Amino acid sequence: MPLGNLLMKKYLRILKFARPVGVKVPIYITLTLLTTIFSLVNFTLLIPVLNLLFDAEGAKANAVTVLPEFALSKDYFIGLFNYYFTQYINDYGPAGALQYVCGVLLVSNFLSNLFRYLSQLILISVRSRVIYNLRKITFDKINKLHLGFFNKHPKGDIIARITSDVSEVENSVVQTWTVVLKEPLIIIMYFVLLFNMSAKLTLVALLVLPLSGGVIAGLAKRLKGVSKKHAQSFASIMSRLDESLGGIRIIKAFSAEGFVIGRFEEEINRFRKLTNSYARKNQAASPLSEFLGIFVIIGLLFFGSSMILTENPELSGSIFISFMIIFSQVLSPAKAMSNSFSNIHKGLVAAERVFELIDLKPEIQNAPNAQPLKGFEKSIKFQNVGFTYDDNEEQTIKDVSFEIPKGSTVALVGPSGGGKSTLADLLPRFFDIQEGKITIDDQDIKETTIESLRADMGIVSQESVLFNDTIHNNIAFGMPNSSREAVTEAAKIANAHDFITNQEEGYDTIIGERGSKLSGGQRQRISIARAILKNPDILILDEATSALDTESEKLVQDALNKLMQNRTAFVIAHRLSTIQHADQILVIQDGRLVEQGKHDDLVAMNGLYKKLQALQST
Repeated sequence: MPLGNLLMKKYLRILKFARPVGVKVPIYITLTLLTTIFSLVNFTLLIPVLNLLFDAEGAKANAVTVLPEFALSKDYFIGLFNYYFTQYINDYGPAGALQYVCGVLLVSNFLSNLFRYLSQLILISVRSRVIYNLRKITFDKINKLHLGFFNKHPKGDIIARITSDVSEVENSVVQTWTVVLKEPLIIIMYFVLLFNMSAKLTLVALLVLPLSGGVIAGLAKRLKGVSKKHAQSFASIMSRLDESLGGIRIIKAFSAEGFVIGRFEEEINRFRKLTNSYARKNQAASPLSEFLGIFVIIGLLFFGSSMILTENPELSGSIFISFMIIFSQVLSPAKAMSNSFSNIHKGLVAAERVFELIDLKPEIQNAPNAQPLKGFEKSIKFQNVGFTYDDNEEQTIKDVSFEIPKGSTVALVGPSGGGKSTLADLLPRFFDIQEGKITIDDQDIKETTIESLRADMGIVSQESVLFNDTIHNNIAFGMPNSSREAVTEAAKIANAHDFITNQEEGYDTIIGERGSKLSGGQRQRISIARAILKNPDILILDEATSALDTESEKLVQDALNKLMQNRTAFVIAHRLSTIQHADQILVIQDGRLVEQGKHDDLVAMNGLYKKLQALQST
């Protein structure tokens, strides 16, 4: 596909995010047209003023004494102006005529700026709509992507795409409206007026002016490659920053500040070099276009002067001066167009990165004929389940089969890295299995709507995921209509009510980013309260007490025991002492189910489970 068509295709896609834009384009063009018309009036008024100042007798000789008949034409409005101009000369002399011209100039200037302001309001509306829709759709897509995506893509890169890349797209939209709609219209109208003033002089200008455009277009093409590297470097900076802020405790604990600062310095130095490279090429456009513009003006000055300084002048001095002033105004939109091309290329590169994210198809989504979960009455079955994170890697889960009757507690134990957490992630379809089947009451979860499946599950993980919000809102997360009474009751069951009421603002206390104002045990009990409030049939507890001290563990374990009452619990355990009373214990090693049974049965087997127990008891 030719480059021009490809760029247009991208830009038209960007415009879809500004809908409804169809109504705004003609309004914007109309307002730009009116702005330009009144700007031209301002400059054409220079001719009678100059005639009046330097050739008063000539101004009287060209007087219009008959009021022209009304018509929607340029000649009518010029004749109307000249008629009243003549009247003012006759009645009040040159000074009175000058006052008349100044009054018309003031009104014309006011209208020109008024319409310019209104056109900018349209542009503001379009750019704000684009940035709103792009960020909304991008964030929606991110939330619908499967967990595997976030394992492969740094958070900093994702944040950069939503923030800086979307802003570049916004700038590109503004610049493109300027290049495509506004500036060409202004240039065309200016040249129409210049042709009326002197066709020969205007043709000379048109022969030389394209030189500037050609040089700037060549520069813009070279900017595209630098723009892409520039955006990628910024994303890397965001990733480094996110890692450093998230791991500040470890950085300080290992006295690794120098190492982290060094890595960040390398990244921002690379960004600096790319910024300089981009700026050098970008800034070259302005002086080049300035020089070429002056070159054209000098040529016109020489050629126009020769048309005046002859025995039979082809131009009057007043028209020539006005011509040069108006032509100098043509250079401003031409220069704006040349400078805009670099920003447009930068915006289109950013758009590519944003569209890459938007175009990603979620790997985990509802099947075409997916049905809501009909309820949970009997059991959950894993049947010959096989799973791998990457098709080119060895399977993480290998031919695992077991059944969890409703209301029972099943514990997963085994060496680290054996696949326990992965197995738990398969039940709510955070990942999809490649082999076998998982069913709830014989209903395949792949044929169940994701929303109904997860609505019946509560998850408490090793790392409490809390938000920079009130305690109430964290407990009621995902359940915004929950009453204070229901939230309080859930907190009491989770052994959290006492420490919450001791907080300065009680349930309305803001707990900081990731719950940083609370202890580990307090954060975990809020997570448990959240699960209690949801009141799910199925619980997944992923080493929920492993990171706690003894006192906190006792409180949290008590809360978990209350939570698991009359529910089906899927427990990943690190400390075997916490799951000895489980209805079933599954021993997972290297992705395989190697032992299965109750605590006493597994100890009697004298296998891996007993070995793990012996290690923990020493």
